[in-house]
Amino acid sequence: MTRAIDARFGTDSPSRWLMTVPTSDIDLFADEVLLDPYPYFAELRELGAVVHLPANDVYALTRYDVIRTALGDPETFSSRSIGFNPMVNEALQGTSLASDPPVHAQLRATLTENLSPRALRGLKTQIDAKAEALVGELVAQGSFDAIDALARAFPLEVVADLIGFTGHVRDNMLRWGQAAMQVIGPMNQRTAENFPIAGELYAWCAGVTAEDLAPGSVGRGIFDAEARGDIPPNTAGHIIHQYLGAGVDSTIAAIGNIVALFGRYPEQFDLVRKDRSLVPAAFAEVLRFWPPINTWGRYVAKDVEIDGATVPAGSQAAILLGAGNRDPRHYEDPDAFLVERNPVDHLTFGYGPHGCAGQGLARLEAHAVIEALAAQAQRLVLGEELRVPSNITRSIEKLPVLEVVPA
Repeated sequence: MTRAIDARFGTDSPSRWLMTVPTSDIDLFADEVLLDPYPYFAELRELGAVVHLPANDVYALTRYDVIRTALGDPETFSSRSIGFNPMVNEALQGTSLASDPPVHAQLRATLTENLSPRALRGLKTQIDAKAEALVGELVAQGSFDAIDALARAFPLEVVADLIGFTGHVRDNMLRWGQAAMQVIGPMNQRTAENFPIAGELYAWCAGVTAEDLAPGSVGRGIFDAEARGDIPPNTAGHIIHQYLGAGVDSTIAAIGNIVALFGRYPEQFDLVRKDRSLVPAAFAEVLRFWPPINTWGRYVAKDVEIDGATVPAGSQAAILLGAGNRDPRHYEDPDAFLVERNPVDHLTFGYGPHGCAGQGLARLEAHAVIEALAAQAQRLVLGEELRVPSNITRSIEKLPVLEVVPA
């Protein structure tokens, strides 16, 4: 007998009645898939709610309801291996990213304490002012590269100030954050090239002390929590690693996507310009339409039936967040970018106990950028965007804004 973990996964039935998991030769980490995954995701969704991918040795979850259910069931879909190679999964042991309840709750509590709505409320004025000033400078210039000048510059400054990074750490945030995401992929050339860089981040986090961080910063507060016994000894560095390793690269990608989509769909930008109450909905739609992270890993801890087929215990699942976000079974006209859609239930921030701990900060930053653009720009005339394949974060490398028509 195989036991279904949720009614949406099927019902208890003799194993001889179960269907075979469909198979596809798609490689999730091939360059062409990483650059434009959505046609491949559509193909996989039509094959089944779960599809075996021999090229990656994973079972890919493709449809919205199945993905959301899996993310809410850590007993079956464990975070002990969120990455797609054994080296990164070993390196991440001890972090809340790669732990399950109840340990996960204890580690996450300190991480989220400084990222709660109450804690972030005091930062809003400061972040809004930084975004307004930076966007004002760029609009006055009339042209700029949206990635270097805005998408990277803004969140790097915000996170550095928040955590208290100084000196060489501040200078290395971008390359460390990018490498930390690349190495979550399979052991391909991108992963191999980035492991030494990610190793610099791991080494620094393993040896960081309170004195290495600016006084009064969130980073200092994490060490205070360790001293009080609120978190296990020697875990402050792991938590600081997550602020930099898990949050920076994805936020950079999201802000780049905001500019790209507003430039590509000027009529949608006009809707936001004319009705600022749409700012949160617009960002939710950016995240649904172009999630910074399309694929994430889970370890299948026990046999599970999904849509009439069994996924065996001990296998690796690939949670296709980007496929779920475009599932026509859940969203009407999912391949259209519509800022009035307000998809508050998108999968980009995950779901369940591992829902993105930094989503409040990401929203604060993105909303500030959207508000500033809507207030100061009437139209963004874009050049050709440049993308390079990346294992985990799908982002734009270069995005020339050729002209800004001021508001």
